[in-house]
Amino acid sequence: MKVLIVDDERLARAELNQLLKEHQDIEVVGEAKNVDEAIEMLNSIQVDLVFLDIQMPEKNGFDLLEALPACPEVVFVTAYDEYAIKAFDVNALDYLLKPVDPNRLKETLDKLRNRISISDEGVTMADKQNRLGLSDRIFIKDGEKCWFVELEKVRMFESEGNYVKVHFENFRPLILRSLNNLEERLDNKSFFRANRKYIINLKWISRIENWFNGGLQVELREGEKVEISRRQAIKFKDLMSL
Repeated sequence: MKVLIVDDERLARAELNQLLKEHQDIEVVGEAKNVDEAIEMLNSIQVDLVFLDIQMPEKNGFDLLEALPACPEVVFVTAYDEYAIKAFDVNALDYLLKPVDPNRLKETLDKLRNRISISDEGVTMADKQNRLGLSDRIFIKDGEKCWFVELEKVRMFESEGNYVKVHFENFRPLILRSLNNLEERLDNKSFFRANRKYIINLKWISRIENWFNGGLQVELREGEKVEISRRQAIKFKDLMSL
């Protein structure tokens, strides 16, 4: 399993690196001392897990997650335990306090091994093509609230000016991203651009009916209704073999 360590303290990186050497299935593929270095590394190498310090100069750990199109597994490693609740709010794999206890580290790695053994069976062509599939997760930060969201739980994306509203469960946070940019990153076998304003998750469709001017209207399982434009309806029918 490939690991990246992100921490502004050189001694903290060295200590964690040394502890990880006790685990033969773990390979530390890089170390970053700030968020910008980490982003550059994550854009060039594939990792299974990031050990991430929260408090760093200029940009913090949450800034890193917000900058990534999709998130690997994350373990927060920090001396500041007031961040513990916030870390679990975003559904991180685990939370470790400095100095890292070897036994707690083993528990964390066991969690990762278990997740990987379960998810390996679900690797899709979207993963291989670097598109985001249903099993991928995105990090969302809206104000003081943060989430790691599995894309299979996202019903739809809605354009709101320069932002996109993400519909999942009872939440509708905003992310600073265009719908066009998001469409390029999503697996088109799972997500469909219904019109200029919406991208819908095909797995959430419960009903389809003909609509005005040759368009269609779909109803999602939570009751939301989205119109598919006439132009997109042709693509939709072909995709769904209607």
